Amino acid sequence: MRPPDTTAAAVITGIGACLPPRVVDNDAVIARGALLTDDTWIRERTGIARRRHADAGTSTGDLAVGAGRAALSSSGDRHPQMLLLATSTPDHPCPATAPSVAHRLGLDGIPAFDIAAVCSGFLYALAMATALIRAGTCATVLVIAADTYTTIVNPRDRETAPIFGDGAAAVLVTAGHEDEPGAVSALDLGSDGSGSDLITIPNGGSRHPRHTAPADPDGHYFRMRGRAVYAHAVRRMTQSANSALQQAGWAPETVRAFIGHQANQRILDSVGDRLGIVPVHRFGNIEELGNTAAASIPLVLADPAVHAVVKPAERALLTAFGGGLTWASIALNWPSATPVSDQPSPSSPHLP
Repeated sequence: MRPPDTTAAAVITGIGACLPPRVVDNDAVIARGALLTDDTWIRERTGIARRRHADAGTSTGDLAVGAGRAALSSSGDRHPQMLLLATSTPDHPCPATAPSVAHRLGLDGIPAFDIAAVCSGFLYALAMATALIRAGTCATVLVIAADTYTTIVNPRDRETAPIFGDGAAAVLVTAGHEDEPGAVSALDLGSDGSGSDLITIPNGGSRHPRHTAPADPDGHYFRMRGRAVYAHAVRRMTQSANSALQQAGWAPETVRAFIGHQANQRILDSVGDRLGIVPVHRFGNIEELGNTAAASIPLVLADPAVHAVVKPAERALLTAFGGGLTWASIALNWPSATPVSDQPSPSSPHLP
């Protein structure tokens, strides 16, 4: 598995996306949960008008397979040496979902494992792939981010139900040169466990096992303390993004594509303003897809409309914030790969 050149840069050479076909607008979300709100309130508060919901029977792994297959098709390389899956909604608590995804992609035998960093997961996984390639451990790594948050969000919770959608996206990362399109230039990662209660699912783990009588009957649903999260997200994403820019030696005004985690349009605007990146160079999909958790940044990377504007090798800055608390930023040259989209792949009846 070790390539001959251990000084190689990590380069994105393939990009894929997979979205469930069902489009759900704000009125449908309101009706489903009998929420005391309206379309205007949701749009003004979050910037979200629509999102995708996976149908019953479509899992995170199904979306991940579609995204992985699309990224491999985009790159033309069908033989990655490792698979990393960023998700906080795995198909099962045990085992990890990544080995099943690798098997369904015809990649039996390669190392495959899940990465749980919530909405920072894709950038954590991309950072790990970068380190593995720079160290000479692998020459190619398939990085997939997939989440089905509709399986963990309480439809009656006005604070979270309108925010989240389902989706997956993936990139193939290959050993290459630091000056070529898609090359990672710098990265910054961090965490703060003192805020672990701000974004959480209280029940179902070893702290509050499923078989014990829950004091809180809704404790198996996702929860978020919105105001506190907002403040942390703006501060941490700004600091992390500035760190990545400093490491790369880039001035903010030279960035031609800024993509933040698609959590809330007001957060994205605040971070962009604080970084000094003008709106014309900020890209997102929150209005149409909502917050797709770990998949949100790579789904913007996979958007053909963004590739029509940003030219290969132009400077790009990615930044995310998620539960844990976690945050991450990556500076890279914009990839030249043409994005490919795929559809969810139903699990084989022989698979769990």
